[in-house]
Amino acid sequence: MSNALAIASVTAVLTDLINQAMVDNDVTAAIGGNVSVTAVSPSEIEANLQKKTQLNLFLYHLTSNAGWSNMGLPSRDSQGTRLTNPPLALDLYYLLTAYGRQDLEAEIILGFAIQKLHETPVLTRRLIRDTLNVPAGPGTPPSLGALIRSDLAEQVEQVKITPHPTGTEESSKLWSAFQAGYRPSFAYHVSVILIESDKPARSPLPVLARGTRDPVTGRDQGVTVQASMLPPFPTLEEVVPPNKQLAVRMGEALILRGHHLDADQVAGRLMHLRSSRTIELVGTGATPTEFQVSIPSDPPPAPVPVDSPENPDNWQAGTYVAAGVVRRAGKPDRVTNGLPFALAPRIVGPVQSVVEPDGKVTLTVSCSPKVWKGQKAFLIVGDLELAAEEITTEKTPSLVFVSDTVHLPEGSQMWVRLRVDGIESILIDRSGAAPAFDPSQQVTI
Repeated sequence: MSNALAIASVTAVLTDLINQAMVDNDVTAAIGGNVSVTAVSPSEIEANLQKKTQLNLFLYHLTSNAGWSNMGLPSRDSQGTRLTNPPLALDLYYLLTAYGRQDLEAEIILGFAIQKLHETPVLTRRLIRDTLNVPAGPGTPPSLGALIRSDLAEQVEQVKITPHPTGTEESSKLWSAFQAGYRPSFAYHVSVILIESDKPARSPLPVLARGTRDPVTGRDQGVTVQASMLPPFPTLEEVVPPNKQLAVRMGEALILRGHHLDADQVAGRLMHLRSSRTIELVGTGATPTEFQVSIPSDPPPAPVPVDSPENPDNWQAGTYVAAGVVRRAGKPDRVTNGLPFALAPRIVGPVQSVVEPDGKVTLTVSCSPKVWKGQKAFLIVGDLELAAEEITTEKTPSLVFVSDTVHLPEGSQMWVRLRVDGIESILIDRSGAAPAFDPSQQVTI
């Protein structure tokens, strides 16, 4: 396909055609003077006080071509990776205008130009090459010499020229926009210009077999048909925390439900949304519709390697995206879609409170998992929200909160919630018949 130089190349070929019509018909002898063929704005010609015989071809409008607008789509996949380079398909609209010094000159030169374009309804590849392959010389404009690189002659669809009828109202609007006096003119529609990007794209390899190949007959498996409305690939439909909770905590199991999840081995691939850290846990209890993964306990029951997914130091509270990994012998891993879930912080042990003589209250909270430097942590005491003091270490199991502007009455008992990166610790126990506050989530001032 062509490139960004194609628009100027079309204008150059059309003006050369018009100039050739003047030469072939010896128009100079017919009117007794030279004819200038230009491609500038009518307002520029109007500003030129020297009156001369002239034909001007002006590109006054461009539109997207409807027939090619959806070619090569979608151009990117769900990850934003470029798949194809859809062409920029354009239709060009030109206005051919005649200017004369004396009576009838404008009509004569306009007639020969219209006849030539009527006899050349298609810009052939040879015509484009012959016009643009101009040897560089002293009088050759640099812009014209660059047009040979436009690849206009190589685009898949040839350029066609058709008259574009314009009524009195449209003509009046055009010349008003040009801020020029009306002249005899004729409009053309030129289609289509295909401009292609040179950005790298993806081109899949040819398919050699559909499914596994029979070693005896050499025939492939072909299309597999199943009597089900469900898609034939593993898919997650929901991620379920335990005990009707809204989030999972360290040491609890997370259930992944969907279909086509049974395999030789399954795993949960969990990505922390904010840091993009990914942890993979081996799944257990796999059935066609579900399996579960166990978030490691904090602290671990036994020493674990530093980089192990069982090490609680590799986990941080916040929002995760869970995807299932289905592994079958002799086949590549199949990864499901991703669904979000929340890993909630847990308040470990009682909240320590110290009341200063001036009424300032300092609260110290131990939490699981550790809070990482850069995470946002808040403690909600009753309905009062306190921001954590600055975290200076890489990870900390303990947070300090200070209330020095709002008085917390000494001796009062208040419900507490720890919020880390927007995810709150679980205050409500939903495991029973009716929800109730967890009595351990309190602080005595």
